[in-house]
Amino acid sequence: MRIGIDVGGTNTDAVLVDGEKVIAANKTATTEDVTSGVKEALSILTNSNPEHKSKITGVMIGTTHFVNAVVQRRHLNRVATIRIGLPASASLKPMVDWPEDLRSLVEGNCFMVEGGHEYDGRPIVQLDENALSNAARVITASGVTAVSVSSIFSPLNDGCERRAFEILKSENPDLRISLSNSFGRIGLLERENVSILNASLQDLSEATISAFESAIDASGIDAPLFITQNDGTVTNATTAREKPVFGFASGPTNSMRGAAILSGLEDAIVVDIGGTTSDVGCLRAGYPREANNVVEVGGVRTLFRMPDVVSIALGGGTTVNTKPLKIGPQSVGHQLNNQALVFGGNQLTLTDIAVAAGKLDLGEKARLNDLPAKMVDEAVRMIHQLLGQTVDSMKTDSSPIPLLVVGGGAMLCPDKMDGIDKVIKVPHAGVANAVGAAMAQISGEADHVFNDLSRDELLKKATDIATERAISAGADAASIKIVEMEDLPLAYIPGNAVRARVRVVGEIAV
Repeated sequence: MRIGIDVGGTNTDAVLVDGEKVIAANKTATTEDVTSGVKEALSILTNSNPEHKSKITGVMIGTTHFVNAVVQRRHLNRVATIRIGLPASASLKPMVDWPEDLRSLVEGNCFMVEGGHEYDGRPIVQLDENALSNAARVITASGVTAVSVSSIFSPLNDGCERRAFEILKSENPDLRISLSNSFGRIGLLERENVSILNASLQDLSEATISAFESAIDASGIDAPLFITQNDGTVTNATTAREKPVFGFASGPTNSMRGAAILSGLEDAIVVDIGGTTSDVGCLRAGYPREANNVVEVGGVRTLFRMPDVVSIALGGGTTVNTKPLKIGPQSVGHQLNNQALVFGGNQLTLTDIAVAAGKLDLGEKARLNDLPAKMVDEAVRMIHQLLGQTVDSMKTDSSPIPLLVVGGGAMLCPDKMDGIDKVIKVPHAGVANAVGAAMAQISGEADHVFNDLSRDELLKKATDIATERAISAGADAASIKIVEMEDLPLAYIPGNAVRARVRVVGEIAV
């Protein structure tokens, strides 16, 4: 048995599952500090199902802590950045393209060091190990403990970054070091940005994971903690502490995985209509399709593993203005239960529209008697049009495809949609995100450039790397299977260079 918890902007959803069977579920308002909501969710599940407490083998939690910290500019570390690449790459310094307010919070010492590699794997110049030792001493004296290390073409050859890690740790074992080759792809600035963001979240990840572990202990559950990631899988607490950026956008991917599990479909479009936003993504082989372009997080350009998801300001808590009729983008969020008209508040929301239209039986419907029927119908039409346009934008061809609808606001989705084979509102739709978290597997990914290897050799190497990463994150080696594999020849790089990307998943090791 497992417990899955997903923290959204409006609600915190929790489920207790046995295999693929949902035993119990609850939905509570997300608290300001988030962690309190997790404690409450655990308490409700365990108190209502005491006979199952000793059978729980894992608690899977999806959190908005990390991406919110970047977006809201709070709880961030100062980061010392080390770029290995001189005499190249000197014209654009680290964080050059960051928003000024975020850079002022995060920017610590910056060190440019000789080293790095050419695009064909040859060293640019010899790595300046003395400069790295001096940098470590300056960083230690400054009191900064989070460090980002980036080297030119480290996805091709990570030798400089690995050696930098050894030198920095030998000078100060307490430094928390993020190596860019663990996160990003070929582009130096975007890869460096991800590494810096990861380093800036080190204190928060430590505090958050520890708080979750304390909440589990306080509930009397003797089971390990796993944190959901943005590819629809989970990782153990140790890896989550080290790599919090992989938790960005994990909410939509939890919902997509939950939709796949609850519907039994592996290829479909998924719309998750929550209290604040609607997230639309695409399932391939049961897992979220990955974005292959630059994704901005808090105004910072990144190029790393992120789901291909479009979010729109449409959810149960979205506000509605009547003169003229306008939907959102504001939302009452987790205050829906006291601000919506049906709950005695004075704010018209899409939940009120759904109740007035007969799509939902909730609260005091009599409080909506003064809403003009024509206005309600027009609002419903606008909702359907906005959802239809967003879903259509996610399709890659004109062939009909199923649409899986999940989330607490699933009643807002129309029963038919152009270009969609059929609209399916899955069982337990309101807590599909928590189901996706509870039933998640552990993944490992490799995204590297290889030179002068046959196709079979480079794919095997990439598979071995991905498998090793999955096992280190807590996967059972015997259960690992490949879910995605691709290779792309890089014509602009000599030496028969090929970018290989392999993703594997496996069951949690017991």
